[in-house]
Amino acid sequence: MKRMTKSPEGARFELDEAVAVLERTPAILRAWLSGMPAAWIEADEGGDSWNAFDIVGHLIHGERTDWIARARIVLEHGESRPFDPFDRFAQFELSKGRGLDELLDEFADLRRQNLETLRGFDLGPRELARAGRHPELGRCTLGELLATWAAHDLGHIAQIARVMAKRYRSAVGAWQAYLPVLHDRDIDPESA
Repeated sequence: MKRMTKSPEGARFELDEAVAVLERTPAILRAWLSGMPAAWIEADEGGDSWNAFDIVGHLIHGERTDWIARARIVLEHGESRPFDPFDRFAQFELSKGRGLDELLDEFADLRRQNLETLRGFDLGPRELARAGRHPELGRCTLGELLATWAAHDLGHIAQIARVMAKRYRSAVGAWQAYLPVLHDRDIDPESA
């Protein structure tokens, strides 16, 4: 069977495809992180980098204040009202004293609610083309916002994998040469 490939540059946004990613993220994170030894959950890349716990907290904050809130602004106000700024570091205070399983439960619940809301918008091509205004990036469409939501999930899943893999950077010995995940610090999905 011939493998079909598409250039990532040529991929067009499809709402159903984005929802397929968004629906799965909570289950992926639960299966991957729940019950893991703390050393894996707390591993980071040094400096001000984030660990898996921080990332789950960040995803929760996004569910509360970013994606659906901004979609509503686009649908109700278009470009006349810019999005509220998003605090990319709010999770540090909001997650204090909480356990990872509690955060995973909250994330799954918020994501389910947000996807129900998204489906209730009954979006078509006209709505997806509607523009809003990001406070830093300027004009963006609802379709771009929703595509970013899915890509944001995938970026943080990759970030968790990279951070966890780097925990064993020296333990793998000479195999480091074959494991680029141990060396490459990708562009932070939050700064892209």
